[in-house]
Amino acid sequence: MQANQLPVPQQIALLVKALDGAKRTNEALARCRNGDEMVDILLGASAKLGLRLTRRDLLETPPIRDWIWFRNNDPLLTVGDRKPRYQQNIDRPEPSQRKKFLGIF
Repeated sequence: MQANQLPVPQQIALLVKALDGAKRTNEALARCRNGDEMVDILLGASAKLGLRLTRRDLLETPPIRDWIWFRNNDPLLTVGDRKPRYQQNIDRPEPSQRKKFLGIF
């Protein structure tokens, strides 16, 4: 079976495997300012490998979908002075101020 006839997740897996160690492609992906630029590079890599991946395939299939999301958004966790995103803008009461939930059981 030819690579372009495989299911999309398997084609994505082949693309990811090909990107591992591809220095020039990885450097180009790192220089991208947004996810759209990444998709353009990944479509070119897909074409060189003989895969028939579409823009939609790349945007909807992990792990590439997640890479693109990460490039378009702030990371969930940052190192340094900033707090993890899940802790930002949350005013948590002190343990002594919390109300006890007695529950049904």
